[in-house]
Amino acid sequence: MAEDATDQGYLLKNAQPETGTRFGALAELFDPVTFRHVDALGIGPGMRCWEVGAGGPSVPLGLAERVGPTGSVVATDIDTAWNRDIANGVIEVLTHDVAADPPPPGSFDLVHARLVLVHVADRAEALRRMVQALRPGGWLLLEDAYLMPQPPLCPDEFGPEERLTEQLHNGFRTLMAGRGADLSFGRNLPRTLRQAGLDDVRADAYFPIALPACTVLEDATVRQVRHLLTEHGLATDEEIDRHLANVATGRLDLPTPPMVSAWGRRP
Repeated sequence: MAEDATDQGYLLKNAQPETGTRFGALAELFDPVTFRHVDALGIGPGMRCWEVGAGGPSVPLGLAERVGPTGSVVATDIDTAWNRDIANGVIEVLTHDVAADPPPPGSFDLVHARLVLVHVADRAEALRRMVQALRPGGWLLLEDAYLMPQPPLCPDEFGPEERLTEQLHNGFRTLMAGRGADLSFGRNLPRTLRQAGLDDVRADAYFPIALPACTVLEDATVRQVRHLLTEHGLATDEEIDRHLANVATGRLDLPTPPMVSAWGRRP
């Protein structure tokens, strides 16, 4: 039976074979941005961090390096398969639904989520629980995609290969919206944090366009959702095969959606 286009489940499931490749590409693209912000917020030895929707292990491991043996990192996800092996005296791995389950016990100096809340249908409740988990003076750092269609120069619509890329990207956005995603969520993060009662709210954005990891991420993502693209009439197998062949040449400029980073402090 075909999967319902309005299924509220996560579109890019952790159990799919392409997941490890996608996590590696995301880490290469975005870990430098994430840890630039983490370091600027002063996260260091002895502090407690909650990594929400951890996905791959790179961010929990990077946080653990910063807090050291006197600190702690709680890494949570609905599916913890990619983080089970990193649990140690500093990192605790918990199966957890941020919109349904109480926050982990205790309070945190940093709560961080990257490319998570855009996939959560009840984002307001998830945000409330994350703010609740902060100690006074603790920081919430949210990083999420702005998935609204970009201007025609993104990607550069030079020829049929680029137009096919845009067709598949539009199909991906359709699938996301059908599962409750707010495609403009990333753009709204600063206002969202202020409305949650946080102080000192700031934000910036990172928009990789033509990096090798963009190509790796594109290939893995399209392979993960190809059955949904075809089932819902958003692309044919021939179009997907042709796009993957175009990607493999390394000659397409394949931007990821801009990732907005926003941070604020609990009074």
